[in-house]
Amino acid sequence: YTSGEVRLWDTRTWDYIAPVLEPTHGPGDAGPQPHVSFVRINSSLAVAAYEDGTVSVWNLMFGREPVHHYQHNQRIQALALGSEGATVATASGFEVKVESPTDRSFWQTTATFEIQKLVNFLQFVPDVTGSPVTVAAAEDTVYLLKAEDPGKILHSVYGQPVTCLDVSAREAAFGVKNFGWLLNEPNQILLYNLETSQCLRKMGNSIGDFTCVNLHNSPPNMLVAGNKDRRVRVFDLRTGESLCSLYAHQLGVSAVQMDDWKIVSGGEEGLVCVWDQRMGTKLWEMRARHPVRYVWFNSHSLITANIPDEKNPRGACIMDDDFTTHRKHRGIIYAYEFLVDQLAVESVLPICRSSYDEVAGYNYNIGLAVPYDNI
Repeated sequence: YTSGEVRLWDTRTWDYIAPVLEPTHGPGDAGPQPHVSFVRINSSLAVAAYEDGTVSVWNLMFGREPVHHYQHNQRIQALALGSEGATVATASGFEVKVESPTDRSFWQTTATFEIQKLVNFLQFVPDVTGSPVTVAAAEDTVYLLKAEDPGKILHSVYGQPVTCLDVSAREAAFGVKNFGWLLNEPNQILLYNLETSQCLRKMGNSIGDFTCVNLHNSPPNMLVAGNKDRRVRVFDLRTGESLCSLYAHQLGVSAVQMDDWKIVSGGEEGLVCVWDQRMGTKLWEMRARHPVRYVWFNSHSLITANIPDEKNPRGACIMDDDFTTHRKHRGIIYAYEFLVDQLAVESVLPICRSSYDEVAGYNYNIGLAVPYDNI
């Protein structure tokens, strides 16, 4: 929150009271708490980075006191947390710092990298044995950061900044923006092999910038990306071709994820859409006031977050010094649950369970998304 609070929610119980994780700067510190700029969570840790450059790490098993705390001299631009284990990376100024605990649970700085440019995106490569490997996108350069090989450049084209990044165990995908003086180089998604540092594919041919890309959660050999041109595209990594293109949002796509058959996309106008990728149809949508900045789902639940661009709106009156702002200025987090408790047969409407050999009956004005719609 902009109040400096970090809350930990358990979405499995709806009446759960979210505890406030205690920051390291105590209540006796003068002035308001610094805003929280990033949060990350995995199965064992929660991490928060604050506007003043401090980072706090909590163990989910050990109460509300931080187990580790460290400080950067400048504002933090990016924060990464490994999907498993206890490794944290932060980028501030021209420095990337990696922190992790020893065998005796004492935290230490395991690696520090000096980079020539300001980092925009930072991610760990998952499922790496040994020392952690980090991918950092800094302006128009993508770095592969290993402890034994600091500052290895994966990709660099002058004047073509990286607009989004995602990393899987073997590959990195990122969008690059072209400023238009090279007409034969449109905005694209590039796919690189992390072991060989070779560019495997150049995908897309878009006027708009690619704003989000999801490689890690996508099915094998597939990738989903969102663009400022308001479209969500699914690419086949073997051919580089676009398998489907959905006209999704009015103000550009800001978050996206897919599985074997559905796509969930969020837009700058606050709309969350769930699509059937096989048929290119929208299943349902939900709107909130602020841009969708976060989308995550698995087989039984979906989490979305609408976060306002303006973090410091004024109160009800221009002369108002009160920091409590109207509800319409606040962001909102939605937690949806798919119907998993019901049997597969029961969760389908009776009208959709009819078979071909039954007499055609009244279909309740349902536009059925199945090959036959006259039952």
